[in-house]
Amino acid sequence: MKAIITHQNKTYEIDLSKPIDISIPLTATDQNPIAWYIDKPVIEPVRFGDWVGKVSEGSSSTNFNNIFFNPHGHGTHTECLGHITRDFYSINQCLKQFVFTAELLSVKPEIHGEDCVITKNQLEKALHDKTPQAIVIRTLPNEKEKLSRKYSNTNPPYLEEAAAVFIREKGIQHLLIDLPSVDKEHDEGRLLAHKAFWNVTDVARLNDDARMHCTITEMIFVEDAIQDGSYILNIQIASFENDASPSKPVLYSIVN
Repeated sequence: MKAIITHQNKTYEIDLSKPIDISIPLTATDQNPIAWYIDKPVIEPVRFGDWVGKVSEGSSSTNFNNIFFNPHGHGTHTECLGHITRDFYSINQCLKQFVFTAELLSVKPEIHGEDCVITKNQLEKALHDKTPQAIVIRTLPNEKEKLSRKYSNTNPPYLEEAAAVFIREKGIQHLLIDLPSVDKEHDEGRLLAHKAFWNVTDVARLNDDARMHCTITEMIFVEDAIQDGSYILNIQIASFENDASPSKPVLYSIVN
């Protein structure tokens, strides 16, 4: 099944039967990736006395689980500027369109002292003159361990502030990355890349030109077999009234 997408008077044809899922599944196992010093997710049946919401245990005709997780720390998630503001803003209210032109870039973070940093210069070279609505950043090396990595207190790579400003000034609305954060793990709460991307200058009072409709998606995983280049991106979220939602970003190769 094919679909036609139009953006800025340009038409793109995609094959809906060939989705490229770049999300990480959420599981209640030790294989689940974890960031921000929390425990693994919990998925367990509801219990009322002797009754257990699990068909295999014989007392229920349905499987009826509770799920406890943190969208920021347990896997692929999409967040809005409400992640860093004093006032409440919901991803469910900020993200109203779900299909975008996208560019997949592979970048090897540069070593800056004890840090590994994605720089403005690297993104400029990788993007050339392209101006997609979204960019998907795959960091190198691209180990399979990203699917289960325990990121807490490991100082993962991050995006320098100038790189986030560059993304904003290019008019890119959606940033996807295979790291737990676009910012340095221990940065004393500065959150320079988050603020630069959303153009938030004061978390207590939102400026008029803050980018309400723009999103950051973290902890994705892009297989090595997927080539850098242009795609159509579908960002799928759950309708949580929260600053972030677990998400399922899906890429589609452009046929024409």
